[in-house]
Amino acid sequence: MPFAWGERVRRKIADPWYKSPRWIALREAVLRRDRYLCQDALRYGRRVGAETVHHVFPRNEFPEWEWAPWNLIALSNQAHDAMHDRGTGALSKKGVELLRRTARKLGMEVPMRYRE
Repeated sequence: MPFAWGERVRRKIADPWYKSPRWIALREAVLRRDRYLCQDALRYGRRVGAETVHHVFPRNEFPEWEWAPWNLIALSNQAHDAMHDRGTGALSKKGVELLRRTARKLGMEVPMRYRE
């Protein structure tokens, strides 16, 4: 649908945190570490390029882990969208499953909110 003058356009306001030099460097390091491949697709034997770095434990809920490389994973945009409910911003079922797998892999307790 073409834009008509006078219409209000709803746009998601970008979080300036994601423009910080520290995040840009860490994002690049994670993409390099994961060989620019979507780690979710690799689980199923598919090689798909990664454009996004996802916080497994959401940074708004777990700010103490927002810079932790173990909490970051390279994903394709499609896989990243599948990790979130885009209406609420909450983790989707797939995102929660990744959080649980990561916690178990690291020997961490799954946070109460994300337990089965």
